Amino acid sequence: MTERPPVVVLLGGPSAEHDVSIVSGSAVAAALAGAGYLVERVVIDLAGRWWPLPGAESRPAAGASILVPADFDDPAALGASGPESSGAVLERLAQRSPRPVVFIALHGPFGEDGIVQALLEAADLPYTGSGVAASALGMDKALFKRLVRGIGLPLVDWREIPARRWAADPAGVLAELEAFAAGTADPRLIFKPARLGSSVGMTLAHGVDERPGALAAAYEHDTLALAERYVVGARELEVAVLGNDPGRLELYGPGEILSGHEFYDYAAKYTPGLSETSPSADVDPLLRATILKIARDAYRAIGAEGFARLDFLVEGGTPFLSEINTIPGFTPISLFPAMAAAGGYDFAALAGRIVELGLERWSGRVRRRLVPAGLPR
Repeated sequence: MTERPPVVVLLGGPSAEHDVSIVSGSAVAAALAGAGYLVERVVIDLAGRWWPLPGAESRPAAGASILVPADFDDPAALGASGPESSGAVLERLAQRSPRPVVFIALHGPFGEDGIVQALLEAADLPYTGSGVAASALGMDKALFKRLVRGIGLPLVDWREIPARRWAADPAGVLAELEAFAAGTADPRLIFKPARLGSSVGMTLAHGVDERPGALAAAYEHDTLALAERYVVGARELEVAVLGNDPGRLELYGPGEILSGHEFYDYAAKYTPGLSETSPSADVDPLLRATILKIARDAYRAIGAEGFARLDFLVEGGTPFLSEINTIPGFTPISLFPAMAAAGGYDFAALAGRIVELGLERWSGRVRRRLVPAGLPR
């Protein structure tokens, strides 16, 4: 692009992944500002209030220090005049010329599940990443698994347990889980909320006595829990995807995670030095080609656009698709930007490319008239 568009970074959000989003969004804002973009930030607090922060991100380089969650305990201390409604903020942005591209650096519910995407669609604002439907499918692990299983992609076996069913018949649920575990090679089961990320609410239950607590931890964040077979000794691999056109996607990786815990939980992900990552896993060419094909097929299947990260478990030489993240982390230890670096993207160039893809998608879409032509508005 010959002229860089203005960018508004949305960060924070009313979800359990609020703190991760603050780090990701601050890093993105710093990188874009250092690359010459005019950048503003809007922090959404845990109560869902929108706080426009004045001026551009002042940190000039992607490698510079970034804001941390504690800096946003009181957005007013950062110079925000006060919270505004989402409608007021979006209406003001939509009246600008040129319209800014909204870089969604939100993780979890509200930011990654299609809700904020729908708000931006209604305001006719360009934004980064996938649209409403793909975001919703990607965020809901149960729907995603059902869809990709339907097109024949390999998945680790799982069960879905709604909270109302657990409340009504806990003994029946535990009996079904015992039968499920008995059919696997290991009695351990992974429990997680169906619509959350960053391993929040995720528990490895070693036996029958730990399963009720694992379900309770998942239900703290969602009304639907998943129980998955624990893959003993699995390698954890990830793939980065960039692109809008299903026929011209850029795929990088797989990268690999060596967790410092028994499984890749929240602490293992975000405690510096606890886990190790490599942007280039040591895998044979056939396995690499298979994983990249599965990633491409899943990305296309949900209609993802812009960018995403796809996670895999590899048991022996057999890959299993785990999930898709339509807004992967952009923290200093995130694997998505490290994998994209193999394609020549430094952190700022990657953020800029995602902005370009968002603007490209918005510029090419068909505007739908909600009121027929000729009728009064």
